[in-house]
Amino acid sequence: MFCPKCGTILVQKTKRYGCPKCGYSSKEKIKIETSEKMQEKREIGVLKEKDANVWPVTTATCPKCGHDEAFFWSAQMRAGDEAETRFFRCTKCKHTWREYS
Repeated sequence: MFCPKCGTILVQKTKRYGCPKCGYSSKEKIKIETSEKMQEKREIGVLKEKDANVWPVTTATCPKCGHDEAFFWSAQMRAGDEAETRFFRCTKCKHTWREYS
């Protein structure tokens, strides 16, 4: 219930409900009801390793099979002031290796 004077929501003060802003108090009992609308949950898509070819492709020679194309990504593995580590995965044999800068 809201205050008829100022519109603020009434809070319980001992046995009565009152307005914390203007001081209005109500002698009647207040019934508070709440409701919530729930939406249907959608499934979250999960990528399997076979479908995980989402990385950019670059020219890099695989040390295992000699193929000249690989996926790449980078990560900060050491302290923030040091260079990041670049990872490569061969598009042909899926061999993964890293290169330190």
